[in-house]
Amino acid sequence: MLQTTTTRHSFATMLQELVDVAGPPGHERAVRQVMQKWIKPWSDEIITDRLGSLIARKGLSGPKVMLAAHLDEIGFMVTRITEEGYLRFQTLGGWWSQVLPAQRVEVHSRKGKFLGIIGSKPPHLMPPDERKKGINIDDLFIDLGLESLEEVEALGIRPGDTVIPYSPYTQMSNPNRAVGKAMDNRIGCAVVTEVLYRLSQGVRHPNQVFAVGTVMEEVGRRGAKTATAVVKPDVAFAIDVGIATDTPKIGFTPTSLHLGKGPVLALYDAGHIAHQPLLQLVREVAEEEGIPYQYEVVTRGGTDASHIHVHHHGVPTLTLGVPSRYIHSHTSIIDQRDVDHLVNWLLALTMRLDRRTIEKLTR
Repeated sequence: MLQTTTTRHSFATMLQELVDVAGPPGHERAVRQVMQKWIKPWSDEIITDRLGSLIARKGLSGPKVMLAAHLDEIGFMVTRITEEGYLRFQTLGGWWSQVLPAQRVEVHSRKGKFLGIIGSKPPHLMPPDERKKGINIDDLFIDLGLESLEEVEALGIRPGDTVIPYSPYTQMSNPNRAVGKAMDNRIGCAVVTEVLYRLSQGVRHPNQVFAVGTVMEEVGRRGAKTATAVVKPDVAFAIDVGIATDTPKIGFTPTSLHLGKGPVLALYDAGHIAHQPLLQLVREVAEEEGIPYQYEVVTRGGTDASHIHVHHHGVPTLTLGVPSRYIHSHTSIIDQRDVDHLVNWLLALTMRLDRRTIEKLTR
């Protein structure tokens, strides 16, 4: 049986650096630089595709195993500055408007980063019918505490600048759990980096492992197309977060995910159905290694697997991940125990995926 915990002394530091850096869709350079800093010592080669996805390879021969996690986080783009000094914005990725009012954000300009608040019409000034409808994203704005267009421009802020949630990485009172922005999907980036680290510790594997940080997943999984075209994998795993349902009044869901009960095995989402022979192999490995896991079925949304699996003649692909509470908001919670199990699962799979095993997947 493989080692059962990640290198926690450095993993938390790596995850914090990845979570706290800004990187909404189309603006992932800073995240890529952080991931590259951590993964470079354990890679045989690092390249990028032309959109900015990071591709780190471990191993010089054998079939190609792709572990893909996306670099980007949901955020915003400044579209207009009003005469009064407020910012209008466009969402980057999927936001539910009700989680946005009164939240802190960071506006990034060529002169630095500046704290703002997402403002809205106060409920005290709404008639009852309007309060019941909730808030439309188009009616929200960012308040920098300034008084004019000129003051905003003096900070170097202009249309096209990016905005991210302000929610620093924090260890919780339960030592297994951490909270922060962008857990979707910096936790995936940390996991694939950790896998390459563990493979560099004298572990022999019968393949080439590609740890990939894709761009623009939150706006249509665009980087998955280009990165897969570069790697040309024989088998692939999209590493992402699952939607935890272990909070009050969730109601019926096709499957339930609980923090600390094991990593996620996705059976279905709107863009991908689990590859059946690979699914069987993944289950067998989990049972052999004593790894608990949970199933997920998602009827809306998808992961990078949706584009990876249809590359060229087709790629046997699965989505594995870590349960997370409150995704697509300013703050999400993950459990380190799920991370530990996922890393060990991926390592055990890597040991099994030789050329003969991969060929059997497509017979």
